[in-house]
Order: sequence, then C-alpha cells, then structure tokens
Amino acid sequence: MARIRPFRALRPPVERAADVAAVPYDVVNSEEAAALAKGNPWSFLHVSRPEIDLPAGTDLYSDEVYSKAKENFDRLIAECPLERDADPSLYLYRLRMGDQEQTGLVACCSIDEYDTDRIKKHERTRRDKEDDRTRHLVTLGAQTGLVFLTYRGTGEIDTLVDDVTAGPPLYDFVAPDGIVHTMWRIAQPECFVDGFAAVADLYVADGHHRSASASRARAELRDANPNHTGEEDYNFVLAVVFPADQLRILPYNRTVKDLNGLTPEALLAAVAERFEIAEGASPDPEKGAFAMYLGGRWYGLIPPAGSVDHRDPIASLDVSVLQDRVLAPLLAVEDPRTDKRIGFVGGIRGTAELERLVDSGKAAVAFSLYPTTLDDLMRIADAGEIMPPKSTWFEPKLRDGLVCHTIR
Repeated sequence: MARIRPFRALRPPVERAADVAAVPYDVVNSEEAAALAKGNPWSFLHVSRPEIDLPAGTDLYSDEVYSKAKENFDRLIAECPLERDADPSLYLYRLRMGDQEQTGLVACCSIDEYDTDRIKKHERTRRDKEDDRTRHLVTLGAQTGLVFLTYRGTGEIDTLVDDVTAGPPLYDFVAPDGIVHTMWRIAQPECFVDGFAAVADLYVADGHHRSASASRARAELRDANPNHTGEEDYNFVLAVVFPADQLRILPYNRTVKDLNGLTPEALLAAVAERFEIAEGASPDPEKGAFAMYLGGRWYGLIPPAGSVDHRDPIASLDVSVLQDRVLAPLLAVEDPRTDKRIGFVGGIRGTAELERLVDSGKAAVAFSLYPTTLDDLMRIADAGEIMPPKSTWFEPKLRDGLVCHTIR
C-alpha cells in the first residue's frame, strides 16, 4: 500500500500565486534564476536560489546563503503573505503544455516507505547535492519543492480526480513559459487516502535529491527529538503523484567539451568501427539509434545487429549503449556523474541547442538520443537496479512555492 497524508499547506494568496511560483531550483543556474526573479520580490527563487540576493561570486554553500534563504522565506510568509490552511488537505495539480496534460495528487508521502524502497528509485544521488538541500530544508524548517512521483493509475483514483476537477480551481494561471498551472484543494481527502492505500508501488520520477534530503533531514530531527513518535511532520515528504500513462519523457542529450585528443576525422573513423553511420541523418533518432553532431553535420549512428544485449535492462538502454561504446572508450568519459567535460541538455531545449553549443565552441561534439520510456524506468526500478545518470527529462516542470510543508 502507498501511505499518503493530508497536510496544512503554507501557500500564497490566489492573487499572488503566479508571482510566487518558480521553476525548480535545479533547472536554472544563478544567472538564470536572477533574470527570472528580477523585479519580482515574491518569486520563490529568492528562497530556493538565495544567492541571487547576495554579491556575485558568493560561495553557494556558505553560511550566508542559507541564512539569506531563511530571511527571504520569513519575509515571504509575513509580507506576501503565505497563508496556512486551517485543516489538513490534499491538492490536485494539473500542468498543461500544448497538448500534453497531466494531473497529479499533492500529498505528503511516508519517508519510511522511501527508506525501505517501497517508494522505488532509479538514480543514485550526489552527496554534495544532498548536503545542500538537507541544510536548506532544515534551516527553513519546511519542504518547499515537490518530489515528482508516479504510479500505475487506477480507475478508482481517476474517477475521484474527475469529480474534483469538475469544480472551480484554487489557482489557475499561465506561467511566462506558456505552461498552464491549475490547482484544486481537496477539503475532504479521505477517499484519496483510501484509494492510494490500494496502490502497490510509487516511483520517484524526478526529485531523487529532494527525497534523499528529506530522509536525511528526518534523521537529523528525529535524533534531536527525545519524544519522537513517527507521526511528526518531518516523517513525511511533500510530493505530487502522477499516473504514469499521463507522463511524457523527453530526451536527455549529451555534449562533450573536447575530443580526447582526436581530430573530428579520427573520431568519426573510430565511431564507424562500432556503428553503421548515415551521413546527413535527422537529429531526432529512432529508439536504439543515435544522432551525432560533429563538424557542423549530423550523423546517424546505428548499432550493428546483435551488438546490444536486450536481455539486460540496463545495458540495453540507449544511454548505456552510448556511454559504453562511445563516451567511455573513445572520449574517455568514464564517469558521467563526475566528469566535468560532459554536459547534459534537456530535450525541451531541442537539437538546435546542441548545434549552438558545438558551433560556438562550447562543446566539440553532441549526441541526440531517443527518450527513455516510463516502462524502462519502472522495469528497472522494480528490479532494484539503477539507471545511468541523466537518463530522463520530464516536461512540463512543476513549480516551487505553490504549497509548502512545514516540518517543525
């Protein structure tokens, strides 16, 4: 069963929801965050990326950054103001990007279930990123961004969702990037709690560092509480749970800064020993193939028949084949999690961004991939396996700040 819990959200008034709502902290750098928040004192980026309100060059992990986050959060609560719901509630959160629409349940999920792998993961996390978000969370005393979970949908829950979304929404606005964000408050959440009790498994789609940090913060607060019961707010993590059949994964493409001492001609020749190459190919490959942008031209890369073991759910992933047959042996990118020479470009930016990076000299070569599927993700998570880093890019992106969950 999946245990979900209503909570008393801290959230903006209706007239300021669009101003407060901000892209997740980890999809923008400091400069991009500053540009998005410019002229908007209510943007949640002042809380999630507080360095934008400090002198340029400030160490992102310095004490003053976390102090500034708390100062900005307290100011937002007092002046926006952020208001706390009188009663514990659940919410429905719908995102619409063009013809893509998905509606998920905003709830608090059990960290015990996360720790015991009943909420299943498919990625490893980086300790430095965990350290940052754990400290940010504990300093604020609140979870301010949503973990993105998915599940195999049920007709019962779908019917409950339809009933609620037939009514007037709490929030409904179009973000600057054109994505429509709509939220409904569920004042009587018991039916949803019962409905999810029949769901066997939840999966982390996006937000592995947020969920790992919530677990670490729980451990820290639990150890400091001699009267710990297991029902405190810090034992639950703020999440939105979407049915898998509504989600869309975009490609997560790769760039490499240099050619590992090879000339473009030498790299092309080495790749030709491992793949069938089609010159002038489309930059958008089919599943099981790749597109490489090198020297101003696109090349299609097709693995020879029988060269990929499709019985192995990890090794047969396109991201694994590219890593094992090109990035590691030819370009010396042994660990894509830590190698600073590799870059990852979300599919929402399109293949034109890959061309721009290579043509500008910021990268030497780029690779376009077919997106990993939800079936791939769930199959690997069910097997207790870990996918290669940066295997999935979900769109549209959730917004921070619409609901916060205080944990002390």
